[in-house]
Amino acid sequence: MTDMTPTVRVSASRGTVTRLVQAYGQELVILAALLVLFAVVGTINPRYFSGNNLTTIFSGNAYVAVAAIGMALVIICGHIDVSVGSLIGVLATVAGTLATSHYPIWVAWLVPVLLGILINAFVGVLVAYANIPSIVVTLGMLSVLKGGLIWATNGAWITNLPPDFFIAQSRLFGVPAPIYFMVILTVIMAFWMSYSAFGRSIYAVGGNAEAARTAGIPAKPVTVAVFAIHGLFAGLATLLFATQLQVIQSTVPPNLELTVITAAVIGGVSILGGTGTVVGSTLAAILFAAISSALVFVGISAYWLRAVLGVLILITVLADMARRQRLT
Repeated sequence: MTDMTPTVRVSASRGTVTRLVQAYGQELVILAALLVLFAVVGTINPRYFSGNNLTTIFSGNAYVAVAAIGMALVIICGHIDVSVGSLIGVLATVAGTLATSHYPIWVAWLVPVLLGILINAFVGVLVAYANIPSIVVTLGMLSVLKGGLIWATNGAWITNLPPDFFIAQSRLFGVPAPIYFMVILTVIMAFWMSYSAFGRSIYAVGGNAEAARTAGIPAKPVTVAVFAIHGLFAGLATLLFATQLQVIQSTVPPNLELTVITAAVIGGVSILGGTGTVVGSTLAAILFAAISSALVFVGISAYWLRAVLGVLILITVLADMARRQRLT
């Protein structure tokens, strides 16, 4: 019995490692990529490890990570949303307009979140009950929001924002508020997706909607709820985006929808639905910020970031397709 104990322990350890790799393989790959990136770029240029740069990496893209949590839910449910960038642009303008119109600050924070929920719940209704593909609905919504924003503001910037509006610039124990938002929301949603019945129903609907309905899962209400939750996270991301600078540009943030979708997909969410985690999407958003900063510190044009992200998403999608073929 004594001789067998170490063998049993080694086998148990190997089993635990295997289960971790199978469950969180993509997240571990991103984490390893982050560590390698920090080590290589930090060796080339030690200023990469400066406090200001690390703060920028972890807090500057927090709004992308928060928006990517909602996008991850939508894609896991088997859909996609290409209008999230336009939605955040509109909600930021609403928040800034309310703040400069002498409404209480909590109104300027709360209304964009509620508006995000309502707009995306409407999108969810069209997708679930009118059976319109989500790519078509959100492309239409993108045009409506983008055109409406330009028509309403004529591209004018919002200035003279009140000092207590800038929630993204506040700190607690020296740590920027966006990092707390990003970490806490990711942890809550990771547990909720893993252990709640509703979280598991999202995976079921995204994996096979017909089988989910046969099993008694209300696929259409689940789809509407997922889009509404996505709107909630778009509203929260707006608070971090709109309050990080002294002005709000009344335009749609360029390529934001592509960045958010890319974070979810590279984070391990299958573009075909049914699998993925919000932890992966958050890590991918941090990786984007680290790559963008690294390009500057090693003297490469930041324009190469789009090409790097394009290569990463192609590799991720091809790997996901290969994995699905092995399973079938």
